[in-house]
Order: sequence, then structure tokens, then C-alpha cells
Amino acid sequence: MALTLGLAACGDGGTEAKPADGGSSAAASDTVKIGFMGDLTGPNAGIVIPPRNGAKLVIDEYNKTNPAVKVELVEYDSQGDPSKAVALAQQAIKTDKVASMIGPAFSGESAQVGPVLEEAEIPSITASATNTKLAENGWKFWHRILPNDSVQGPGIADFIAGAAAAKNVFVIDDKSEYGKPLADAVRAQLATKGAKVTDDSLDPAESDFSSVVNKVAAAKPDAIFFGGYYAAAGNLLKQLRDKGVKDAKFFSGDGSLDRGLIDGAGAPNAEGALVGCPCYIATPDVTDAKVKGFADAYKAAFSADPSIYAAEGYDAATVFIEAIKAGNTTPDKINTFIGTVDLAGVSKQVKFGPNGEVEAKDIYMYQVKDGAITLLGKAAEAKLG
Repeated sequence: MALTLGLAACGDGGTEAKPADGGSSAAASDTVKIGFMGDLTGPNAGIVIPPRNGAKLVIDEYNKTNPAVKVELVEYDSQGDPSKAVALAQQAIKTDKVASMIGPAFSGESAQVGPVLEEAEIPSITASATNTKLAENGWKFWHRILPNDSVQGPGIADFIAGAAAAKNVFVIDDKSEYGKPLADAVRAQLATKGAKVTDDSLDPAESDFSSVVNKVAAAKPDAIFFGGYYAAAGNLLKQLRDKGVKDAKFFSGDGSLDRGLIDGAGAPNAEGALVGCPCYIATPDVTDAKVKGFADAYKAAFSADPSIYAAEGYDAATVFIEAIKAGNTTPDKINTFIGTVDLAGVSKQVKFGPNGEVEAKDIYMYQVKDGAITLLGKAAEAKLG
């Protein structure tokens, strides 16, 4: 089942007094504002534009029904920078008066923006931030619509040790709030499988990874896992193959599930690379009527097949739209509604636990074949060809 992943064409600012009813300053009106925050123009925009498009699609579909209460999607381009994200969150709360937020997209910015949204009592649903600790802050207005790295990491590690039968694995991380915890989860799970694990880290802001590449070449691993984003993953993979590390299978997590991995490494170098993701991407040959309807509508709207987190962005926006349809237009009422949600989304059955985590836990494996990223299936079931 093949699909090509494109680029969609993934603070201390003080506090503001709340109204007497205890809700946010965003008030009920004939238009409700929903924010979307993430890297829309930065180096890893390829994994953020699709969920933005997914959210835009469902909001546009809703507004076309001419509802009494319309929805406006307000975009906040953080470029993945936590400091920019905090300032944008303050703008969203104080100036734009959003009633809810989809995002932030990345874990680092989520860690910084979460307290700001929590203080303002603005409900949020991230479609892509996977750091496990985000759910451990006791936040009541934060939600995540995909499994976290404590699920993703072991799922990928089990595939590496199982289906890929790797005994000697070199694990590299980018030291980020996302990449390191994910790599650590992979390391820990591989250890339980009896695999030999060698560790190292790199700085994604650099372009020369020769120090790490030389260590990998010397270790002669069966498999390599990189915890980080596709811009660095593609560069790393190219340098590994150029160095002569040809036989080791290359793995990464959801941050690398983008066409940019192939473009950065070069198609011949990327061939066979494997990426795990707590996301389901609607493939062109999908038969499920609901998912096919979404995929067809997405392609008609954006002239591209839905790629990473497009379905999760659609589902996150759907939760907010359903809240508004039910008459909940203020942040506090929307947040209360989210706690009751149990709906069949495009990506999964959407139901949140008390800590904001979605209850569905499937991890999927994807592989580069003939220059395109293809779906192998669920990590627990997928086989290498």
C-alpha cells in the first residue's frame, strides 16, 4: 500500500483576569476562534502542514453548512521554536481570544506553551507532540490525540528486534525534548530483547555528522535508530551510506515520516529506510468509506494525498467542532465536552483519559520503497518483504 508523502503542496507575559463566570476571556459569539500552532515555515514544516490542512478541511466543511456559530482557524507559526511559541500563545489568549488550540505540534514547544494555556484555561489537543512527560504535569486542559513515546519507542524497538531480527543496534538521538526520550525508550526496550546497544547523540544544527558516522561504521551494527526530525535524519542517512554503512537497516520515529527524509538522503540512500509512527496515513487504495472520504476530500482541497498527521489534525478539529455543535462555545465548556468524547475518527477511535492521553495505542511501520514511503502495517503485525 504505497503513498508518497509531500510537503502539503509534518514567556512570562503575566496573566489576564478571567470573567466572573470563571471561564476564559474568549466569550461566546457567532464566531469561535480555534488556534493552530506549529512549525509552518521552518525546517520541519513538512510534518506540521498536513495536520494544519486536516484541521482546515474539517473547519471549512463545517462552515459550508452555514451554522449559527461559525469557526475561524487562526494560525500561529512557531517555526518549532519554544520561545516564539510562548509569545504566540500569549497573543492567542490575550489579543485573539481563541477558545481552543490545536497544537503545539512539537514536544519542546508544547512543554513551554502548556503552562501558559493551562493558566488561561484554554483547552488544547496536540496532533503530533509525543513526549511522554507532557501528560505528567497534571494539566486539565491539555490533550493528545496520538500515543506517546513510551508506546512508540517500544513498538519500534520490538519491530527492530523482531521482524528485522537485529542483534547489534546503534541508537542516535538529537538531544531534543522529542528525540532523546524517544531514543531512550527504544534503547530500554532493545535491552530487554537482548540486543547489543551502542549510544551516541548529534546536534541537528550542524551539517557534519562525521564523528557519529565514524563510530557507527566502526560498530558494524545490524540496525541504526535515529531519534529526531527528518531534516537531520536525511543528512545522517546520506553520510552513513557515503561512508560505506550500506547493510545496516536505518530506522527512525514519527519526526522523520516525511518526503524530506528521502530528499535529504537521496532516493538510492533512503531506499529501505523504516519509520515508525503512532499515526495512520490514509493510503490511495484505502477501502474504509470514512477514511476514503477524508482522503478524497483532502486531495481535492490541497492537491496532495494526506500525509503524516493529516488525519490526526482532522480528528482534533472534529472534536472541537462537535463541542461547538453541541452548544459549547466557551473554553471551559469545550474542555468539559472533550472529557465526554468517544467518537470514531479518521485516524482512530477518539477517547481521552483523565490525563489527556488518547486511549488508542497502535503504532504503524512505514518503509521507503521505490522512492516513496509505503505503509507496512501495525508494528506488532508488520513483516519485512
